[in-house]
Amino acid sequence: MKLHSYDINKKYSTSVAYFSMEFAIDQALKIYSGGLGFLAGSHMRSAYDLKQNILGIGLLWSFGYYDQERNEDRTLKPNYTRKFYYFLEELSERVTVKIQNKDVVIKAFLLHPDVFGTAPIILLSTDTDENDYLSRTITHKLYDGNERTRVAQEIVLGVGGVKILEAINRKVDVYHMNEGHALPLVYELYKHYPDLNMLREHVVFTTHTPEAAGNEIHDIHFLHEMGFFSGLSLEEARKLSGYVHDNHFSLTVGALRVAKRANAVSKIHEKVSNEMWADVDGRCEIISITNAQNKKYWTDKTLIRALDEHEDYELLARKKHLKKNLFDVVADQTGKMFDPEVFTIVWARRFAEYKRPGLLKYDYERFIKLIENSEMPVQIIWAGKPYPTDHGAISIFNELISISHRYHNIAVLTGYELSLSRILKQGSDLWLNTPRITREASGTSGMSASMNGSIHFSINDGWHPEFARDHRNAFTIPEVDHTLRIDEQDKIDNQNMMDILENRILPTYYNEEKKWIKIIKNAMTEIEVEFDSGRMATEYYDLMFNFKA
Repeated sequence: MKLHSYDINKKYSTSVAYFSMEFAIDQALKIYSGGLGFLAGSHMRSAYDLKQNILGIGLLWSFGYYDQERNEDRTLKPNYTRKFYYFLEELSERVTVKIQNKDVVIKAFLLHPDVFGTAPIILLSTDTDENDYLSRTITHKLYDGNERTRVAQEIVLGVGGVKILEAINRKVDVYHMNEGHALPLVYELYKHYPDLNMLREHVVFTTHTPEAAGNEIHDIHFLHEMGFFSGLSLEEARKLSGYVHDNHFSLTVGALRVAKRANAVSKIHEKVSNEMWADVDGRCEIISITNAQNKKYWTDKTLIRALDEHEDYELLARKKHLKKNLFDVVADQTGKMFDPEVFTIVWARRFAEYKRPGLLKYDYERFIKLIENSEMPVQIIWAGKPYPTDHGAISIFNELISISHRYHNIAVLTGYELSLSRILKQGSDLWLNTPRITREASGTSGMSASMNGSIHFSINDGWHPEFARDHRNAFTIPEVDHTLRIDEQDKIDNQNMMDILENRILPTYYNEEKKWIKIIKNAMTEIEVEFDSGRMATEYYDLMFNFKA
């Protein structure tokens, strides 16, 4: 079966299967939740641009992640609507995997490269008439909260993905696990490569986060009962994964022990990862390949042309036009009319406690003074999707909505998906990033914001230290001691952030237009090469796929 619509560049002839739980490809294909999907989507676009021999393997979520809507009182309402995608080609091949000792049929759909300009992607589904209702629900919702369903999804991705590749006679040199979700693939591959060193030659692994939620741990007996080890005996699984005595099985540790090489997603994250997993016997080397985003997809072309032609007036005029586009969305969702002349701050990403969406209002009196300042006015927009059962994050989201009702210059938007994300990045002046120090592995949203002249204002974590030249292409909130109590960190970070915002950023924007334009141009120019996903996709071939252990 011919999968690629383009001739493979000889530099990238190694055949790679890229396994990921989510891909953010296009607004029309709702099979992603956040940063992991955005990253995978940019990787697939650059693989297409570079004519790489990559094939994506993912799951076709019948109901997506969830649709972010509102209750009558405007609070968050997670909703689930079945999706249909007529631009996918259903393949004739079917495969079967065993989950809890029951046969589950998997069908596959192909996203052709030319539909959205990506490497080809095969999406797997159990939502087929051959299965009973319970089996059909496995691929209903991304990151299902039920532990059994979640592990079943990982078996479908890993074991089902390998079997589909065999069914279509696709030769694969390297299997890439984008996070630990696809780990079951190695146990299926072990049947073909029954020597650990031989198996390792064909497996690489990317770890994306130090957060516990991204480093799943399950009881090894439970995993064996579920079929996670693809028919291997418990003894064989223990031997292969290194869990000889321990029953608490970490997917990340399991992946590190069977890959020829692993990578973290920023230089800081490489250091954090090597410290986190220092005591893991038999693990592979962890290097860094800093995440990136696809400039061609994310940037406004007219804005880029104004930059290239050194037309400062046109650059500012286009930026104001993009702000108006964003403010049309604000008006549509909230009934508020924002002003394109007013400095606009956006905080938008996955709503999670450690990302601190509410840090801006930590000192509430100071926050109110900021939003009531008529001399240097601000407009603030929040957006992002909390996990649908993360009641703490949902509570913060709803609290911000409640505050926004009292002020004309605060908006909280719903529907944070690819289209809204792009509009926010193109239409904002400042992209605010506030994770607790050491907790942000990469945090790529600020890259695509900087590409559109939205200045990154961030804690000095993730990718930010590799790019930022403070007050020249970005603004940096000084580091605090991460061993301090959380409330102490929050207090210090809030003070530093507000000091910089009030004393440096706003006066520059309102009183030193030429300097502000220079910062915009520096950001757009200097983000271009190192943080475009073409660089990243090339490094994956050079440092991971073609690496000889």
